Amino acid sequence: MAFVTVCVTLIINGRRTFDQVPTSIQPAVQAELASMGLGIDGKPVV
Repeated sequence: MAFVTVCVTLIINGRRTFDQVPTSIQPAVQAELASMGLGIDGKPVV
């Protein structure tokens, strides 16, 4: 789960894109971003 948090933080800070996240944890990363009200680009969902 720590790696998911790292990936989420990198996406939010613009250091990585969702496509650069390993496919095995993409669903968890997407869920974490969604729980924060963010899209897969790390920006707020309007």
